[in-house]
Amino acid sequence: MTVTDPDTEARADPTSPARRPGPRRLGGVRRLGGAVLLGLLVPVLFVLGWQLLATSGEFSPSQLPTPGAVLAALVELVTRGELWQHIGISTQRVLLGFAAGAGSGLVLGGVIGLSRPARALLAPSIQALRAVPSLAWVPLLLLWLGIGETPKITLVAIGAFFPVYTTVSAALAHVDRHLVEVGRAYGRTGVRLFVQVQLPAIAPAALSGLRLGLAQGWLFLVAAELIASSIGLGFLLIDSQNTGRTDILLLAIVLLAVLGKITDGILGLAERRLLRRWN
Repeated sequence: MTVTDPDTEARADPTSPARRPGPRRLGGVRRLGGAVLLGLLVPVLFVLGWQLLATSGEFSPSQLPTPGAVLAALVELVTRGELWQHIGISTQRVLLGFAAGAGSGLVLGGVIGLSRPARALLAPSIQALRAVPSLAWVPLLLLWLGIGETPKITLVAIGAFFPVYTTVSAALAHVDRHLVEVGRAYGRTGVRLFVQVQLPAIAPAALSGLRLGLAQGWLFLVAAELIASSIGLGFLLIDSQNTGRTDILLLAIVLLAVLGKITDGILGLAERRLLRRWN
């Protein structure tokens, strides 16, 4: 007589209850699907409203082309092989600038958040520089760094720096003192205190600051690509304005929005995983 392990049978039979998705997993999938559909509602309504407005006669096609005309411009740029070059170089500039700016913001924000003398010495000057508009940096960067890639990446880095610096320094300055005292009571000092106590405490604020810094990097990209660019989404935006191609101008705006959302979504996934690990 053969004795069969019930667990083995359950694993082998795809219709068995053990192989079926549990209620929790199904509920999570349904919630995710519902959230995606709800998030798509506003873009769909926006495109419908855009179509109605563009065909209402209030605007000429040169002022407000239809979504179909913008889609045709997308196909045109893809056919000419230009679109991926513009997207690739702009994404590269944003990611390099974000890495430099966010890294600097994390370091300097950490120093100022942990050190009262450093905060008193440096914080007022940094806050004053934060008020300088992005376009005000353009002539200075051209004068100092020329017209290559360096000034463009530097300007994006400036945009990414301030949100990260501000959130990290403020979060560290307001970490619960009782939490720090408990960490010290358990023998945590210096780097161990920072890594095991203070860093998990500021993780939500720091990760939110990174997402804000990435968004700010995309905002500074257009100003960065004013610096003698011949390629990139910012250049495409300005060039289409000069040539009267409103369809390409709107396409560039839509692409900037989509790429910004995609990169923010990727960073959001990393944020959730890190917070789950620390919690």
